[in-house]
Amino acid sequence: MSSTVFKLKLGQVLRYLVPVYAVYGFAVLLPLCIAFIYSFYNDAGSTFVGVQQYVKLVQDSNFWISFKNNMVVVVICVIGQVGIAFVIATLLQTKFLKMRALHRVAIFLPVVLAPVVTGYLWSLIYNYRFGILNWFLGVLGKEPALWLDSPGTVIYAVSIPLVWQYVGLYLIIFLAGMQNISSDIHDAVEIDGASWIQKTIHVTLPLLKGVMQVALLLCVSGTMKTFDHIFVMTGGGPGTNSMVMAQYAYDNAFVMSRLGYASTISIGMIVLSTIVVSLVVKLTGGGLRNE
Repeated sequence: MSSTVFKLKLGQVLRYLVPVYAVYGFAVLLPLCIAFIYSFYNDAGSTFVGVQQYVKLVQDSNFWISFKNNMVVVVICVIGQVGIAFVIATLLQTKFLKMRALHRVAIFLPVVLAPVVTGYLWSLIYNYRFGILNWFLGVLGKEPALWLDSPGTVIYAVSIPLVWQYVGLYLIIFLAGMQNISSDIHDAVEIDGASWIQKTIHVTLPLLKGVMQVALLLCVSGTMKTFDHIFVMTGGGPGTNSMVMAQYAYDNAFVMSRLGYASTISIGMIVLSTIVVSLVVKLTGGGLRNE
């Protein structure tokens, strides 16, 4: 009887899991395998060339420039998204801040916007002629700036919309984690005379180590594949100053019709992203585990 029950339960589990894994395999694994196969063919996808595309990728300075730009965006987003979200979350837990629900909604609202919409919105803000930033500079008596056309500032300009849009996501993650911290702990340290900064550094942050690891992994992995904002705002320009790996793969595939090399770039992007994420895991404690 027990064997029959086990088979029935196993059948029920498989009935629910098989469709999920089938969709995942078709939407994720199959395109990945096809891209890996195409990476060994020429740009037209007609002639097998072995590892020549990978040798070309390693020697491609534009690819490494796009990787460097990706890393700049990652650093800015880790500091901006995760860092600012953590500070705001701790402030929302204090007794002095009023209208906390309004603050949470206002900060989270940009998360629901499509990245393309965010890109267009910030393109208007950065606009040289009628953008609000240059209008503000004019009020201060300063010359308008070429925010998206200056090679020295464009990578920072395209990173700010990413911070603005997704800081609310990490705010919710941190607030959810802080709900699991007993209020007795905070009351005890307040009785001992700890300031808000001391309580945040020595109590809240250590107790949120696992949540912080999750937030860092989500931030780094999501930023390594960023594409929409930059595609809308600059298209990778001027030159290659805001080019990221996903944009570089897109340009090779759909602008220059180099499908084989674009597939190689995609595989290289996956490998580098995996290395970066693995380093983050190692630096933050060797993995996600319960403390």
